[in-house]
Amino acid sequence: MDEEAVTVASSDTLSKPLFRDITADDYDPEITEIESLCMACEKQGITRLFLTKIPFFREVIVSSFSCDICGYKNAELLPGGRIQDRGVSYKLTVKEKSDINRQVVQTQYATIKIPLLEFEIPLGKAVLTTVEGIVDRAVEGLEQDQVLRRIQHPEVAEQIDNFVVKLKKLKDVETSWQMIVEDPSGNSFVENPRAPHRDHQLVVAHFSRTRAQDEAIGLREEISAGEAQDSGDVQSISHPVGQDDGEGFNTQNEVLTFQTNCPNCGSPCETNMKVVNIPFFKEVIIMATSCDKCGIRDNEVKSSGGMEPMGQVMTLEIKTPEDLARDVLKSETAAFRVPELDFDMEPGTLGGKFTTVEGLLQDVKNQLTNNPFFGGDSSQSDTNSKLKTFCQKLDDMSSGKTKGYHFVLDDPAGNSFIQSLCAPDPDPQLEVAHYERTWQHNEELGLNDMKTENYEEM
Repeated sequence: MDEEAVTVASSDTLSKPLFRDITADDYDPEITEIESLCMACEKQGITRLFLTKIPFFREVIVSSFSCDICGYKNAELLPGGRIQDRGVSYKLTVKEKSDINRQVVQTQYATIKIPLLEFEIPLGKAVLTTVEGIVDRAVEGLEQDQVLRRIQHPEVAEQIDNFVVKLKKLKDVETSWQMIVEDPSGNSFVENPRAPHRDHQLVVAHFSRTRAQDEAIGLREEISAGEAQDSGDVQSISHPVGQDDGEGFNTQNEVLTFQTNCPNCGSPCETNMKVVNIPFFKEVIIMATSCDKCGIRDNEVKSSGGMEPMGQVMTLEIKTPEDLARDVLKSETAAFRVPELDFDMEPGTLGGKFTTVEGLLQDVKNQLTNNPFFGGDSSQSDTNSKLKTFCQKLDDMSSGKTKGYHFVLDDPAGNSFIQSLCAPDPDPQLEVAHYERTWQHNEELGLNDMKTENYEEM
């Protein structure tokens, strides 16, 4: 009996994901303790590591150090998940005192700027804080060596004292000021208390990383196809039944399988990749991931071709239940809007998706309800109430109870698609408009710095 209990316990432990949610039902949080050198007294202390998940902060590693000899303690938060495909920039205009209570997730790769004071906070530890907390940490850092500085360099100390006064006045919000959070890893976050509606005080932009930024966050350089084959990155190729191996590689008929980590729990799993030709559109790459540990099933779509010469806005009027079943390809560069709800989803949110109208509406709802800033312990009652009302409206739309609303995809790269039920003839419910990209669009897509003529190889 005891042996069976041990076997079951071992099986349960192995089936648990690497990164787990913090719940009261988890009696075995698997905290790892390691003897470490104390940097204060140079004796032996204890470092405790805890792997968990925070929505919008991805997977994290909570590290806590304590020394029983000198009493020194230290704690930090390290990202444990993957680096996002694109960097992210948040520009927040602080207009009233309630804005300094906005929660901010700052990774160790993020820089924070306050243009009003021409002040930039350098890279530091990853923290979950608020706008006020960021200002307080900056003040604390500047005042750290002021006692010694007043003796050795009194003029410099006086300048720092004057600057600290200006920093502290920012919390009074006597005049509006801006704070910019830029993170090449794409894992930082600034709260929008008006969610799910758009916040005009908060501008979110995604950008392509430079080579220097890739090196700074530890990304390896892209390897060639020959090197990938030699290194074994592509684990297997699944051939359709009856295909002759002598016919050669056909991207339309092959499924590539390679090893990766689960985007939800971080456990090893497999991702299948296949090129699919969408009728009346173009070829796309569908990547599907299934994890045996946590059971998540995820798919992502990448455009196999280049960017279109012009941006594209597709507007679909939902009138019948059949409209909810239309295929939708939302690329990672597309914004999604529902004008009747005053809802605007920024490009990059949800990544690339190949789904249906109903599926995308449900994905938006799931993204909102899983946000701890809106529905967790840190949420406010009025925000939580607005979120429930908004999600109910999404349910009514996705179930067909509400009709006559508009489903809008705005893709500056022109790589998104909504199925037409009348193709190749025009669809009276689907309006497609093309437009010239702005400089900001090209900047976010990485086109402004791209040179394709008369360049020299570095």
